[in-house]
Amino acid sequence: MEINPYIAIGSAIVGLLVGMTGAGGGALMTPMLIMVFGIKPSTAISSDLVAAVLMKPVGAAVHLAHRTVNLALVGWLSLGSVPAAFAGAWFLHELGATKNSEANIEIVLGVALLLGVAAMIWRAFLDHRSGERTLDADQITVRPVASIAVGLFGGFLVGMTSVGSGSLMIVLLLFVYPAIKAKQLVGTDLAQAVPLTLAAAAGALLFGHVEISLTLSVVIGAVPAVLVGSLFSSRAPDAMIRPVIGFAVFASGLKYIGVPTVLLGWTLLAVILFGGGGWLCWKKPWRVDAPATPGAEASAI
Repeated sequence: MEINPYIAIGSAIVGLLVGMTGAGGGALMTPMLIMVFGIKPSTAISSDLVAAVLMKPVGAAVHLAHRTVNLALVGWLSLGSVPAAFAGAWFLHELGATKNSEANIEIVLGVALLLGVAAMIWRAFLDHRSGERTLDADQITVRPVASIAVGLFGGFLVGMTSVGSGSLMIVLLLFVYPAIKAKQLVGTDLAQAVPLTLAAAAGALLFGHVEISLTLSVVIGAVPAVLVGSLFSSRAPDAMIRPVIGFAVFASGLKYIGVPTVLLGWTLLAVILFGGGGWLCWKKPWRVDAPATPGAEASAI
């Protein structure tokens, strides 16, 4: 059994983003293992799911300590996602690990992630126009049926592909709970991912192609980095976190659908320069609204 230091370094970079955004398995870690290190997709998916069992609780614990988790929402999501994740791992086993089937899985993942990014942008535009106020986790009214449906869909995908516990689940939650703050979204997602990844990892161990050395390489780099990223996301302002989530998912989606590495690099650079500049001009995250003066407060009463 040999630990790969390069995979550990790459996993540390991804782990930092996992802690910051909640997106991780299929959206960031699995593409890195497949595209950069040449790991077979079915092996990368299964090994990453097992590694996530140690990664997700670290981030969830930080957000629980900062009270950025809606435990009621976590419960309803898990009710759907846990059995669905196990079913997804079984379905991947039945589908087979042929080259053609794994290529089809990658394309489906890429399209789903890109649609998710488009949905996030549209949601942000609608919220900006309506001036909707964001809410803390304990202020959200939980919708049980919709939450179970999100859990079922996301759980099945994470079991089959390792996508869902972070990237797609976050996108779905943004539509069901559009007013939730980004830090509350990340914290709740990381917490619900703990039982979800446990179920998916159990399925991967039974039906998948887990490589212990690969899993340990990922864990050594990712776990401490997740801690650092979670500490940042639990304190960072909402306007800073959502663009990072969108960019991470967008990059993975492009790579999954087969965009060449050089073209991908130029595309992401263009997004950073033009999209990032436009976002800064639009949101002005550095601006701090002046507190109301005592006189103004008195006149408003």
